[in-house]
Amino acid sequence: MSSAIPSKAEALLTSEPLMAHFATCADDRPHVAPVWYHYDDGVLEVLTGGRKLANVRENPRVAVSVQKDEGGQARWRVTLCGTATVVEDPEARREAAERIHPKYGSDPDEYPENVLVRVEVGSASYRTY
Repeated sequence: MSSAIPSKAEALLTSEPLMAHFATCADDRPHVAPVWYHYDDGVLEVLTGGRKLANVRENPRVAVSVQKDEGGQARWRVTLCGTATVVEDPEARREAAERIHPKYGSDPDEYPENVLVRVEVGSASYRTY
């Protein structure tokens, strides 16, 4: 496991399919959008396009937040900060789709226009409630 991320936070990130909020920056303004993700050993992967992808190409510094709620009450949250890399390799994109899409009940061939973005996590924080 990655030393930047506590093992308890890694266990939370991989426990179930939850939405992540992916924060990018453009023109010195934040842009946050929900995304599906895959996390493993200090690397978070998303498949994305549009404004998020354009923002990452301009500024690779990103943040990601994942939270588990039950009945409107927060149970835990994990926040990651890191550096994103756009991966243009079609095979790597396909493999990521095979990891991410089934987790959320989607076919890996859906959303073929999305591009793989890998986030190398530099710091993390978490809290359970």
